[in-house]
Amino acid sequence: MRTLHVAEGTPEAAVLADGAVVAAVGPYEELAAAHPAARVRRWPGILTPGLLNPYGPEILEGTYHPDPREADRLGTVPIGGERARAIFRADPSLLGGSARRGVQRLLAHGTVAVAGELRSRPVLDAVRGVGLASGRRPPRLPGPVSLSPTPLVLLPPLTVGGPARFAVFDVADRADLVRRGPATCVATVIGGRLVYRQR
Repeated sequence: MRTLHVAEGTPEAAVLADGAVVAAVGPYEELAAAHPAARVRRWPGILTPGLLNPYGPEILEGTYHPDPREADRLGTVPIGGERARAIFRADPSLLGGSARRGVQRLLAHGTVAVAGELRSRPVLDAVRGVGLASGRRPPRLPGPVSLSPTPLVLLPPLTVGGPARFAVFDVADRADLVRRGPATCVATVIGGRLVYRQR
């Protein structure tokens, strides 16, 4: 089934997804008229091609993302550095679950692609399982490891026949996205599937 995605702030850049592929991009009114049977998803804010996070290995292999059931002992904030390494040394089987939770955090920040060489099988499985794309790491990394790296790296514009991969942010425009950051994400779509939706 085809799905037409439109954001309030960018009605001129609606996206018609046909499964995992972009079938059309353009003004909402035109696409809705041409495809009346398509299911419509309306979002606040702006629809973008989504973000690339250049810190794939650091976030997914070098950071422990606690299970909510561990909150009383480890808290809820991601754990990095030597403490994370100690957790993984003590129990290597924790890496897979941590990576899956890390991927969910990335999706909640509008990330549709990660850069950097991932080496761990459980991490690669988590990334491939949700369909995150692999991107090129910038020659110079922008700053400290973050789910909201500065500057933000937007992917190229969506094209017909390309992957239905994008993110929607509840902001007024791209300048507002830069100011407020990707934690404003309300929806992330990969392979035509809604893989994150703000509750």
